[in-house]
Amino acid sequence: MSVPAFSDISKASNDLLSKDFYHLSAQAVEIKSNTPNNVAFKVTGKSTHEGATSGLLEAKFSDKPSGISFRRFTMSSDFRPSLSPIIDFMVDVSPDYAQLLMFYRRAGLTLTQSWNTVNALDTKLELNDTITKGLKLELLGNFLPATSAYGGKVNLHFKQANFHGRAFFDLLKGPTATVDAVIGQDGFLAGGSAGYDVQKAAITGYSAAIGYAAPQYTASVTATNNLSVFSAAYYHKVNSQVEAGSKATWNSKAGSSVGLEVAAKYRLDTLSFAKAKINDRGIAAVAYNVLLRPGVQLGIGASFDTQKLDQANHKIGTSLTFDA
Repeated sequence: MSVPAFSDISKASNDLLSKDFYHLSAQAVEIKSNTPNNVAFKVTGKSTHEGATSGLLEAKFSDKPSGISFRRFTMSSDFRPSLSPIIDFMVDVSPDYAQLLMFYRRAGLTLTQSWNTVNALDTKLELNDTITKGLKLELLGNFLPATSAYGGKVNLHFKQANFHGRAFFDLLKGPTATVDAVIGQDGFLAGGSAGYDVQKAAITGYSAAIGYAAPQYTASVTATNNLSVFSAAYYHKVNSQVEAGSKATWNSKAGSSVGLEVAAKYRLDTLSFAKAKINDRGIAAVAYNVLLRPGVQLGIGASFDTQKLDQANHKIGTSLTFDA
């Protein structure tokens, strides 16, 4: 198994406990479409239980790397090769002729642009495996036309067989930097994260985590907020139909109580699944997802306060996803 990023050490259990619970929004709609020239469009809209609505329009263009191709030219005195995108060349000269070997490469990039209902324009440019194998560079820009505020960030991701490191730089605020790294061997994982404010010349926060990942289960212990908030997570894929997971959290500065949450997922058939979870405060949630037809998914969810069933603290939500 590959080494995850620091924030993904507990990803399996976190996804089971948080994803596909549709009561968080009263209604949600997502429309996705792909064009033949590798442009993906996504439109999302959400309505909260308080009546507020939000939306996002996103366009993503992906130009995958083509690798390196070679062209060999045998040149005489009157030969002039056409020089298109060349990254390197080599000339072999003999008394009668010369050979020019050209190296071509399309680096490959992903460009994502989005516009949301708070009138924020976001742009992200990704270059993957271009500088060196395993290195991804991200350039992010943000602009608010109403206030002329803007931001700029640079992210670096470096991944090898037993190592996964990341660095996030906010160039205009601070500037600040957040660096994290995870090393892994035979399923065992250990990682740490630290933030640094360049202007203040001070460490702004640090975290640590250890874990173990196997094909059927994962377990991890994470300490965040300057090692003051501890969480232990466990995920188990029981079989092809059943998944189960739990998470316990303790804040050493807030008191001695421990928060606990457990969840399970059951795949009813190839087209549908159901999920349920409950926490130590008695808040329970259930969800059902079904593929109505190819490209159309319906999700229905609800949450209940089991200790106050006679009060109007319950929530119901629906989600509809179109994928063309």
